[in-house]
Amino acid sequence: MGLIKAVSGAIGSTLKDQWKEAIRCEDLGNDILMVKKTTPNGVISNKSTIIVAPGQCAIIYDNGRVIDATAEEGIYTLDDSSTPSFFAGQFGAVFKEMWQRFTYNGATAKQQAVFFFNIKEIIDNKFGTPAPVPFQDWSHPIPNQMTGQMLPLRVEVKCFGKYTFKIINPALFMNEISGTADVYRKTQLIEQMRAEVISSFQNVLNELGNSNYKVPVLELPSQTDEIKELMDQKVFDDSIRRRGISILGFAVESVTLDDESEKKIDSYELSSNAYMQQGTLVNAYSNAVQDAAKNTNGATNGFMGIGMMNMSSAGVIGGATAGPWQNTENSVVKEKQTQKVDTVEDNSVKLDSWLCPNCKKEVTGNFCSQCGAKKTTEKFCSNCGKKASNDAKFCTECGTKLV
Repeated sequence: MGLIKAVSGAIGSTLKDQWKEAIRCEDLGNDILMVKKTTPNGVISNKSTIIVAPGQCAIIYDNGRVIDATAEEGIYTLDDSSTPSFFAGQFGAVFKEMWQRFTYNGATAKQQAVFFFNIKEIIDNKFGTPAPVPFQDWSHPIPNQMTGQMLPLRVEVKCFGKYTFKIINPALFMNEISGTADVYRKTQLIEQMRAEVISSFQNVLNELGNSNYKVPVLELPSQTDEIKELMDQKVFDDSIRRRGISILGFAVESVTLDDESEKKIDSYELSSNAYMQQGTLVNAYSNAVQDAAKNTNGATNGFMGIGMMNMSSAGVIGGATAGPWQNTENSVVKEKQTQKVDTVEDNSVKLDSWLCPNCKKEVTGNFCSQCGAKKTTEKFCSNCGKKASNDAKFCTECGTKLV
């Protein structure tokens, strides 16, 4: 028993009116995935006519087994003297396997029917992450304080969008999902599909956020091709394919950050801007000093302007820019102090002098020539006179090097 194509071309031909008992299925739309058609007595007689519309696949079911199928539009005659026309349409290999051995859950049905499957692309299916999911954002890298390596900023995102799917294996879909129901609608499957699509999408997010792709978090909506390519390469939608369904289109329409992630990025941007401003002002100081040095007539005015710039700096930026000048001044003072101590030290080596703890006079010999105080082995600061321990090298009060 098999199907014989009666008419070539479009099924809209007036020849279809010649068969008054034809089995047909109107357009399935975007909601119905499968529908069963049969005669009032449940028997499809020889020479019956079956009309297959565009975007449909028809499977002839006879008492628990598939006897023929076609996914090619046209008008067919069921002839019990012919062999099955399995090679009509895009599912030839699938149909042949179905015909050789096919039962629905091992049960034998007492009926004959034609099952029409919607093999068009089913559109406008929405998805969304119910809770924020982690994402590694390489557009805001942060340094590892231990190794200096740049690491991505970890953020939490919510994504919303749409996807499309299509029945690619009617036999598998019938065996795993629809069975021999009179009608099977998208609404019966969509919640399970949505959960599995979100699971697949989370796996894609992990891939897009790794070091190979480094996709910025706010550019995810533009990665439609990459998302679908990753799904195909990694077979993230394997659980969906096992039901004879494939994801065709996938589009992210919006990406939103949770409150904590927004604060992270705001802080990052503020820190980056402050760092850039510091660099700009330090460069300005450097240029101003060079210009003032070159201008012999207006050097005094130039350096006065630099002093005013120092006074106007404030906060982190002011500290960063004024720091170099303050450090220069301190270094000059310390250098003078060091030179002074070194001079005293050099003289003490030559004259064997010591500092009287009573009158603070620098003298030689065993007694002070000013007050008669006896020479002591204790250390005193030559700058402020504070007593110091014998093993000390610098004064704890003013930092002067001890003799």
